[in-house]
Amino acid sequence: MKTSLPRVAFFLILLIIFIKLTTSFVPKALYSAFPRHRGIASWYSQSDPYINWLTANGEVFDDADATCASWDFPFGTYVKVTNIKNGKFVICRVNDRGPRFSLNRAIDLTKSGFEKIADPKLGLVEVTIIPVRRTDSFKREET
Repeated sequence: MKTSLPRVAFFLILLIIFIKLTTSFVPKALYSAFPRHRGIASWYSQSDPYINWLTANGEVFDDADATCASWDFPFGTYVKVTNIKNGKFVICRVNDRGPRFSLNRAIDLTKSGFEKIADPKLGLVEVTIIPVRRTDSFKREET
C-alpha cells in the first residue's frame, strides 16, 4: 500500500494543530489541582550533548528563554520556581519534558532561568514549584 506524500503532510499538519490547541489551554482549576511541589532543579543548555534543537512541544530550544522541562505540568503552564536557600525565584513556561525520572529531579530550567535563582556552577538546587497565572504579580517573601 503506497501512501501519498500530500496525504501524510496533511495528517501531520492536523496533528500539530491538534497538539497546539489541546496543550496551550490551561484550565483555571489547574492552579488549585497542583499544590506546591518541592524537589531538585537542574539546568540544561544548547551546548549540552544530547540536547535536541526542538523541545517536546515542537518549539525551537532557546537558552535565553525562561522555559523549563517538567513531567508534572501541561505544556504552556507557567510555574514559579523558588530557590529554598536564598528565596530567589523565576517564572518559567513549561515547553519540554524531562528531566529523566532516574535522576530524581523535579524540573530542568534553561541556563538563563537557572542563573536567576542560583549559580549554574552549583548544578542542582532545592526548589519549590507552583503553577501561576502569567498575570500574577509577586513580592519577595520576608523570611
